[in-house]
Amino acid sequence: MHVHILGICGTFMGGIALIARELGHTVTGSDANVYPPMSTQLEAAGIALTEGYDPAQLEPRPDVVVVGNAMSRGNPCVEAILDKGLPYTSGPQWLAEHVLADRWVLAVAGTHGKTTTSSMLAWILEYANLKPGFLIGGVPANFGLSARAGDAPFFVVEADEYDTAFFDKRSKFVHYHPRTAVLNNMEFDHADIFDSLADIQRQFHHLVRTIPSSGLIVSPKHDQAINETLEKGCWTPVETLGQINGDQGDWSTANENLDGTAFDVLFKGESQGRLSWTLSGEHNVSNALAAIAAARHAGVPADVSIDALTKFENVKRRMELRGTEKGVRVFDDFAHHPTAIDKTLRGLRAQVGPQKIIAVLEPRSNTMRMGVLADRLVDSLAAADEVLIYAPSTLNWDAEGVLSGLGDKLAVAHETQAIVDRIAQTATADQHVLVMSNGGFENIHQRILDALAES
Repeated sequence: MHVHILGICGTFMGGIALIARELGHTVTGSDANVYPPMSTQLEAAGIALTEGYDPAQLEPRPDVVVVGNAMSRGNPCVEAILDKGLPYTSGPQWLAEHVLADRWVLAVAGTHGKTTTSSMLAWILEYANLKPGFLIGGVPANFGLSARAGDAPFFVVEADEYDTAFFDKRSKFVHYHPRTAVLNNMEFDHADIFDSLADIQRQFHHLVRTIPSSGLIVSPKHDQAINETLEKGCWTPVETLGQINGDQGDWSTANENLDGTAFDVLFKGESQGRLSWTLSGEHNVSNALAAIAAARHAGVPADVSIDALTKFENVKRRMELRGTEKGVRVFDDFAHHPTAIDKTLRGLRAQVGPQKIIAVLEPRSNTMRMGVLADRLVDSLAAADEVLIYAPSTLNWDAEGVLSGLGDKLAVAHETQAIVDRIAQTATADQHVLVMSNGGFENIHQRILDALAES
């Protein structure tokens, strides 16, 4: 089968391409911007890429066109597909029909932590020699790729609540029909497609309706939005995650280090072992508990999962140290929602103590560019000593005004070069630059390191 993919360089669609190629299909694809690392990963797999959306790429006629959710009416290829009557589908639907139909699907959903928790879970199953398939919205360092078909029965999928395609406005995750589902947390996000938290809860409840009574839901005990969603109707057993070093759920911790680098794992009050690892922060402790619980449902004992996580190498762009120059450490992190920004900063603060943290933020997601959550950023950025905000002309709110509560620690830049220059001129040894964005951010991480080296 010849599968052609529109929007192929997105992490999810690129994962679909890798799996389709692994299954023996001829795979081609296109994107508006064909760039590494996904472009090189795809080319190494023998997948031909086209820059742009000239309809000529649809000749010879593919057997099916998989349409990414970034494609909309008016796109030349989309119009050609409809005019010519070409068979088309969405990425989630293709995955469901060609990969997931006969698999034990372990889906990880939630506003935050999906990529990290999915990666932990896939690694635990791999460590237990179960050779899972997976499709993750990042590149887990333990695997070096974002997706693979794997061996039956287990398949781990990062279950995104964003809409499926221009012709299917349901959340992606309703296609996956998981047997094991992690609901990490739930907050308002994606203001470009959801009007309220209630809209998001409705989509999550659609997911809950698809989970069998023989399955398992793993969710935090104290997340009000998730609890309200489950109260709408739940037909599946639930195992809860307790507060860290606090009120116990079914899964909880004890004797946790201040920075989350070591803690005891408890199930129903009984110790399952102590995890000492390279990650830090309460959010990663919660992610670990969720992954351990989900893996146990698939037959992996908790002590094996704990041992696996001691060897977990995290995901690219999740507190990834990009380099050190002149004693200044430059980190790259995907945080772009106020809650994720707050947790990431507090995790770094727990590691570095009183040493200076310079937070660099690009408000790039649709929700952040719209300014829907901007008033929460003052509190989210409070743990930083200096805050540099990138405010291009496409930002729809006044960064100086909205973030004035940060006082003298705030600086707003309208060009990335101004941020690079400021850090190169002022940063000194034993300081930490934390760059947060869900995009490439004009390669600012490497530019900062290069400028520090030359300063």
